[in-house]
Amino acid sequence: MDQRQFFSGFYKHSISKRLELMESWLGLSINSADTMLPEAYANQMIENYLFNYHLPLGVAVNLKVNNAKYVVPMAIEEPSVIAAASFGAKLLGNIQAETKERLLIGQIIMTVQQPMAEIQQIIKENKAKLLDIASQASASMVRRGGGPRDIWVEEKEHPNRNYISIYLSLDPCDAMGANVINTVLEALSPTMESIIEGEVLMSILSNYQPQAVTIASAKIPFVHLSNDKDEAISLAERLEMASDYAWLDPYRATTHNKGIMNGIDAVVIATGNDWRAIEAGAHAYAVKDGQYRSLTKWQVNYEDEMLEGSIEIPLQVATVGGTLSSHPTAKLALQMLNITSAKDLSNIIASVGLVQNFAAMRALVSEGIQKGHMRMQARALAMQVGATIKEIPAVVTQLSEAGQMNRDTARKILDEIRK
Repeated sequence: MDQRQFFSGFYKHSISKRLELMESWLGLSINSADTMLPEAYANQMIENYLFNYHLPLGVAVNLKVNNAKYVVPMAIEEPSVIAAASFGAKLLGNIQAETKERLLIGQIIMTVQQPMAEIQQIIKENKAKLLDIASQASASMVRRGGGPRDIWVEEKEHPNRNYISIYLSLDPCDAMGANVINTVLEALSPTMESIIEGEVLMSILSNYQPQAVTIASAKIPFVHLSNDKDEAISLAERLEMASDYAWLDPYRATTHNKGIMNGIDAVVIATGNDWRAIEAGAHAYAVKDGQYRSLTKWQVNYEDEMLEGSIEIPLQVATVGGTLSSHPTAKLALQMLNITSAKDLSNIIASVGLVQNFAAMRALVSEGIQKGHMRMQARALAMQVGATIKEIPAVVTQLSEAGQMNRDTARKILDEIRK
């Protein structure tokens, strides 16, 4: 059966029915009790452990990437994000995504006395030796087809002292690779001090990864925007203008990109990846030309009668190692996606960012962002004032019809219901 038909009205079902449908679709047995992180493991993951902090995990449906269909696990507390991703995915259809390379970049930062030209020549002459040391320090990664790829140096000017950064690129295969590249950099540091007149200040990976960029793109026929052609063209043009403006204004670009990261972070967290690193890298990439800009672009193609959109973002994620191997929910999330390749995961995550952005911008330039948020906000307010599970629907209904939607109104409605 087609995924859209299978998951039609998915949000209307009870939790048990949703789990039943997911098991049927994926051919997996899903026991929510098995997703809990045991205290014994959690106590090893962080210091001074007390208890677990839980986030709701749901699934976005309708996503199609490179002709493959996905039900995407997303862990997030913000209302409407998963609904928007599912809606956006339904309209965008098949998304084309590609991750050409996944190279981690690390740095050995030094203070130096030598002229830059001499240092560049030293690195050039010793490049083979340095890469060999790096390969020995990452032997297991090399055996899997990854390992060091290149080494180069740049000068960083400062009025008080001379700095250089020696960069190393490394292919981490399907792992995140942070520990590996840090080990490699530290193994290289003594040699750097022996061949360059200077002192190593630090050796550490960077979370800015412009050599691990994923590009996802979609083409939406006007008819998918509206049955009325003029209305569809008008909406497409407004989406293009909203995209143009987010490219121009850092204030708008910041909120524009935050909406993208709503979807991206939710998948990254669900799959046990490092959302802080992804956030840092994405925002650094957004300012790569000197001004903070949007990560997506949308434009109207009048000749083909389509709205075309794309996202370009660095995504250094993994499908093996780290938290992924010890956290039961992360392992289940990857099973739900039915992938093993980190490139496939990057393609899915970038595509979620694109559909999330489309859904948000469509709402912004048409009915406004609040319309879709209001029922979710009403539900949150009902819970905040202490409504029980049975009372929530009645509070939400009355709150949605009230002139003001705030905690005081919600509390008054709940009091009346209880009387």
